[in-house]
Amino acid sequence: MGRRTQAERDAMTVETGFALVTAAVLAGLTFAAVSAPALLLLDLGGAARTAVLSVAVTTAAVAFVARVVHVLWRFPSRQRGHRLDGTPDPAGRGRPGPTEPAP
Repeated sequence: MGRRTQAERDAMTVETGFALVTAAVLAGLTFAAVSAPALLLLDLGGAARTAVLSVAVTTAAVAFVARVVHVLWRFPSRQRGHRLDGTPDPAGRGRPGPTEPAP
């Protein structure tokens, strides 16, 4: 593997930040969606409340990890000029330079 350019390092930094921020938002929403109905609408005892919070935390953690992996897993193929389904992008997006030959 060769040395990366500054632009490639910057792109990876931005992509990592995007992955972490969107994963944190998704985890927060997942936690709220799992825990809020049970905790706000039902009168739960101590053990049931602990169980609901445990399930909510676990689900939020899984959602966080899944989002980070999903975003970072597809990043290299987008850099090589491929669509998200893995097929080459005929428009050449993702590659530097002109995509059409000069007339």
